[in-house]
Amino acid sequence: MANLSMSYFFSSSSSSSARSRVQDNVEDTDNSLKERLVHHHLEESIRPYIDLIDTLRSVGIQKDLALPTIVVIGDQSSGKSSVLEALSGIALPRGSGIVTRCPLELRLRNVTGGVSWKAVLPRLSYEEKIIEFGDPSLVEKHVEEAQNELAGKGVKICDDLITLEVRSADVCDLTLIDLPGIARVPVQGQPQDIGNQIKRLIMKFIEKQETINMVVVPCNTDIATTEALRMAQEVDPEGIRTLAILTKPDLIDRGTEKNILAVVQNKVIPLRKGYVMVKCRGQQQIDEKIPLVEATQIERDFFQNHDFFRPLLDENKATVKCLAIKLTQDLVSHIKKSLPKLDEQIKKQLWDVRNELKECEAGPPQDLKGAKQFLIKILTKFNDKIKSLSFGELIIKDNLFVQLRTEYKKWNDGLNDTKTSLKSAELSQNYRGRELLGFSNYRVFEMILQDRVAKLKEPAIKSLNSIKDIILKQFTDVSHQCFRNYPVLLNTTMNKIDNIQSSQQAKTEQRIMDQFEMESMIYTQDPIYLKFLNEISSDKFSEAQLPIVVQRMADQLPMLISFYMLKETAQLLCTDMLSILEGANVSELLFEDSDVSKRRKYLQSRLGRLTAAQEALSDFI
Repeated sequence: MANLSMSYFFSSSSSSSARSRVQDNVEDTDNSLKERLVHHHLEESIRPYIDLIDTLRSVGIQKDLALPTIVVIGDQSSGKSSVLEALSGIALPRGSGIVTRCPLELRLRNVTGGVSWKAVLPRLSYEEKIIEFGDPSLVEKHVEEAQNELAGKGVKICDDLITLEVRSADVCDLTLIDLPGIARVPVQGQPQDIGNQIKRLIMKFIEKQETINMVVVPCNTDIATTEALRMAQEVDPEGIRTLAILTKPDLIDRGTEKNILAVVQNKVIPLRKGYVMVKCRGQQQIDEKIPLVEATQIERDFFQNHDFFRPLLDENKATVKCLAIKLTQDLVSHIKKSLPKLDEQIKKQLWDVRNELKECEAGPPQDLKGAKQFLIKILTKFNDKIKSLSFGELIIKDNLFVQLRTEYKKWNDGLNDTKTSLKSAELSQNYRGRELLGFSNYRVFEMILQDRVAKLKEPAIKSLNSIKDIILKQFTDVSHQCFRNYPVLLNTTMNKIDNIQSSQQAKTEQRIMDQFEMESMIYTQDPIYLKFLNEISSDKFSEAQLPIVVQRMADQLPMLISFYMLKETAQLLCTDMLSILEGANVSELLFEDSDVSKRRKYLQSRLGRLTAAQEALSDFI
């Protein structure tokens, strides 16, 4: 492909063939000097800003906030590809139907010193893949392959961005994003809603206030009815960030020139950024392989010799050269205005991300030694929580000891309900043997009391089960707090808790049964019995023993349960947890598979992007 000289974009038009050779040499020297000065100015004042945005996009900051950019939109066959081809000097995919099926970011980098395509390789990147090649004619092939890989072969579209970076002496410094052409009627193989899919994709880009919308419209259509401009007006009703490019001026009907001229001069649909008319290579010129540099001269001659459009040259509203300069200036101006807001957004998001990361516990180190130290740390933290819980020092919403006291009160209330009066008169009538009035048989008294105590076994076991469930839930909650990110470690801990609790429950139940066996002995110290006897009528000797049993059981059962089910269980669990370290598969225990770990990785990724973006911005703010 023939080179498209940068003088096309930034120098005056070529000298007339009528000038003398001397004049040509003098003017060529002057133009060359001017061109070098312009290039130096551009490199100093423009390129750093474009490079900044490209750097920010490279680190992925567009995932967090919108970046200043120019997007190219238009109906199918509006001439988008031809405009981009004229700007970049490379052949992009073209043809009928949907040609651009993925957003294509076109990064143009001017490399001075006469560096050609063969010397500086462009890079086509998508899905973290890098393809380098030195032949411009391969661009179309590689872009099509990238689209096929992302969107599938055929006519489907995809939101994923393809980046094509061109470094050459034959391009201007500019970055554009080309979007799929707006389709109205689906072709074979396309879903019926393909038009809506494309509009959704386009809207995703153009609705952002940071985006300059470059709308490509053919001159031979009614601009007021073009879908691309209508969409741009929908998101930018005042036309503040919309630039329209009128293509195919050679195809307009005779007699409509004044109407088209009024559009370009911003008299029909006013746009703050205005209009530029261009004449790119037509299909015949492409078939005849007319070089772009020759097409450039053909374009200028067309406007120079046009009866109606000639004034547009003086107004800088015609030719691709004018478009390139305007786009570069608009983009850099837009970037400069956006930087303070961009810096503020990055700082705010950095603050938010760091605070959110504090809520996500740091993950395990990748090295084995660091991972083992991390495991020891979280196991120690778990044991500390369990000990605090068993001592009543860990105060949480569902306080453990408040719940235990509630259960123990139920037990005590049930005991008090059993203290039914044993009337001496009833005993003397129903159970009286040879005893005198006022006396009862001790064996009968013992049998009645043993029967009443035996009936307390069922509520005692019920109380044990209730308290076991409460303690198990508390231990489970602590386990999830400490190990929620590590399913293997959490499962191991829960198994230990279940095994220890089952063993302790059996032991506690046996201790309770032993206590009831002891209570069947009907015993208390004489002073205690006399104390209760003095508090009741002297003729109710048989009623004194039961309150003693109730008092003893009211305290004894809670003490048994608290000791074996809580205190001793906590001690056994803490000891058993430390045994995990013996021959443990640390990597397996610390394997993460949870929403929290995914969120932590997401936040860490954002933190990296935002930090890199802040560093890149530091030289500009």
